[in-house]
Amino acid sequence: MKGDQLYRGERPAINLARLKMGGEKFEVVIDPDAAMEFRAGKQMDIREVVHSEKIFSDAHKGLHVSEHTIRNVFKTDDSLEILKTIISRGEIQLTPEYREKLREQKLRSIIQTIHRNGVDPKTNLPHPPQRIANAMAEAKVHIDEHKRAEDQIQDVLRKIRTVLPIRFESRQVSVAIPVQYASKAHQTIRNYGTIIREEWQSDGSLTSVIELPAGLQQEFFDAINKLTHGHCETKILKAM
Repeated sequence: MKGDQLYRGERPAINLARLKMGGEKFEVVIDPDAAMEFRAGKQMDIREVVHSEKIFSDAHKGLHVSEHTIRNVFKTDDSLEILKTIISRGEIQLTPEYREKLREQKLRSIIQTIHRNGVDPKTNLPHPPQRIANAMAEAKVHIDEHKRAEDQIQDVLRKIRTVLPIRFESRQVSVAIPVQYASKAHQTIRNYGTIIREEWQSDGSLTSVIELPAGLQQEFFDAINKLTHGHCETKILKAM
C-alpha cells in the first residue's frame, strides 16, 4: 500500500493486526495469508507480512501513532521488532471476503478428511464428497475460520451423524508387487498410508503391509492395479 490516499474517502476493506497496549491502540495493514503463516510459526521477514511499515491508531482513517508514543510503549526504536509484536500478540481483523475464503478452504479440507477416513457402516464404502457436503448443509454445520480444520472434525462428525451414518476406520492391507513394478510401486504405496512392514524378496519383488484410511482403500487398489496392469496381489488384513 502506498501513502495515506488509500485510507481517504470511502472506508476500504483492509486486513489489520490490532494491538491494545499501554492504553494505546496500534494497527498495521497486513497480508492475511502471510500473517497467518507468521503466527503459525513460519520463519519469514516481517516486511513480507505487512503492506507498509506504518503504524496507525486508526488505519481506516489514516491516523498515525506518534514516534514518541511508539517508543514510550514498546521501549524500542526497532520498527521491525515492533511490527512483530503487534502481529504476533495482536488481534487479526480480517475482511469479510477473506473470512469467507478461509471458511471455504477449511470446508473443503474437512470434507476431504471425512471422505478419506470415513465409511458408510452399511456398505463399508466411503461417502462421496458431495454427499458429505449435503449432510453438513442439512445439519447446519458452521465452519470457524479461526480454528484449524483438523480441530473441527469431531464437532462436524457429531452434527452430521444425525443425518448421515458414518464410521471412521483404517484398514491394514497386504500387497505383493512383481519385480518389474516393485521400484515404481514402492513410492505409490508410501503415498497412501503408513508402511507397517515391507520385505524385498530375493528376486526383487516387494511385499508390503500398509495401514491407510478406509476411504482410500478402493482408490489405492485402483492405483496399484493400474500401475502393475493388474499383476499384483492385495488382501485386506483387518479393519480398525
